[in-house]
Amino acid sequence: MKITLEIQRFNPETDDKPRFQTFELEAEPEDRLLSVLMRIKWEQEPGLGLRKSCAHGVCGSDAMVVNGRERLACKTLIKDLIGEGRGVIRVEPLRTLPVQRDLMVDQTRFFDNYIRVKPFFINPEPTPEQERRQSPEERKRIDDGTNCILCGACYSACPVVQGTNPEFLGPAAVVQASRFLDDSRDLGFAERLPLLDYADGIWPCENHFECTRVCPRSIKVTKLINQTKHRISASRSKVPS
Repeated sequence: MKITLEIQRFNPETDDKPRFQTFELEAEPEDRLLSVLMRIKWEQEPGLGLRKSCAHGVCGSDAMVVNGRERLACKTLIKDLIGEGRGVIRVEPLRTLPVQRDLMVDQTRFFDNYIRVKPFFINPEPTPEQERRQSPEERKRIDDGTNCILCGACYSACPVVQGTNPEFLGPAAVVQASRFLDDSRDLGFAERLPLLDYADGIWPCENHFECTRVCPRSIKVTKLINQTKHRISASRSKVPS
């Protein structure tokens, strides 16, 4: 079948503002959007800028806005896009991050926020001779957070980052912090607390649930943010007055 894509084009070195370019080509309903985009790049427009890597929904590098919603191009089938909107598949870069070229964005701010929350294991106690053990129940508590692939979809979709507070730490960073705060072996709560408990840290979240809706790994992002808020609030109540 013949399909039509409208792809946002923008090169900040030569363009004053973004524009949309239309491409038409044949595709199968089961084709992935990433495959179609790569055909456009190979056959029609070699200068099209986009990121990709594993093409299996693991690396998160091909996150973009498709028909107004954040998705991974490698996990999105053409048949699921046909009929959305006005019959044309519209492809745009992630929101809230500066466009480097076409569908590529500068992820510096996103990863700076990620690194800020110390997304690594913290335990100053002497290393045991064997592994630090966890019960199945304790391991289950961190399962959801470990699924994050840092694609940036939640950050792009967040209404707070888009409007009320662009300096908000963002959903992905809080998910990474939550993953370690909920780890029974980790002792880094005190170190991470000031990195979360401040005006632009965890508190700007307004529970819009957009992050949860667009997560390609089905992580309950809003739930993890609220659990972390409760953990911080509970720690305050334990501090002697």
